[in-house]
Amino acid sequence: MTLLDWLADPANWTGATGIPAQVGYHLLYTAISLGIACAIAIPLGILIGFTGRGETLVAGSANALRALPTLGLLVLLFLVLAPVIAGRLVFVVPTIVVLVLLAVPPILTGTYTGIQSADPAAVDAALGMGYTRSQILWRVQMPCALPLLLSGLRGATLQVVSTATVAAYLGLQGLGRFIIDGRAQADFAQMAGGALVVAVLALALELLFALLGRTVVSPGLRRSPQRRRRPRPTDTATSVLRTLPAAR
Repeated sequence: MTLLDWLADPANWTGATGIPAQVGYHLLYTAISLGIACAIAIPLGILIGFTGRGETLVAGSANALRALPTLGLLVLLFLVLAPVIAGRLVFVVPTIVVLVLLAVPPILTGTYTGIQSADPAAVDAALGMGYTRSQILWRVQMPCALPLLLSGLRGATLQVVSTATVAAYLGLQGLGRFIIDGRAQADFAQMAGGALVVAVLALALELLFALLGRTVVSPGLRRSPQRRRRPRPTDTATSVLRTLPAAR
């Protein structure tokens, strides 16, 4: 059986173990992991970017997590949690923890870097309008940080989507099942099909984030290849402050 034969087989597109169902499981793991990672990384990134403190300790520790071997950490967490957690959660919790640890660093880095990289001209203009520090954070620095924040979230999403296949090592469903089961059965078409579906899913999410960026990011903060001239420092300030109400 070739890859095209496997993709064209109707049996692979129906039932609880078909491609649509496995994509659903895969997206579920991804959504849960990213939700938890955002709840941790974004507030922490805002705190670091706003105060300028803890960057070396917190961000350095978070980035060090990238060096941990994903599969080894997954097995270790399973062995540690197995005597404590019963039922299916003993398989789900280690998987989610591993994916969260993978997603936190890029989101954290994108958040505090975006805040710290806010255009000084926009910050100075807001100060001149009487904005407080908290108003500057939420009405100036956060809008300016959106491109880098979304970039970090996009990178985290792609890493989690491509790594969520490890859930199959603990017997969970997901696109990793095609790769693990295909290897066990020496079914290389199934392995290639699973890998292809993961790649297509990652590409679809990449395009979704590109569309999201064009929707939520201020036009003045977008970098278009058609723009030949170098933007002046006041351009960003003007694009952000045009949408701001007067300080109260």
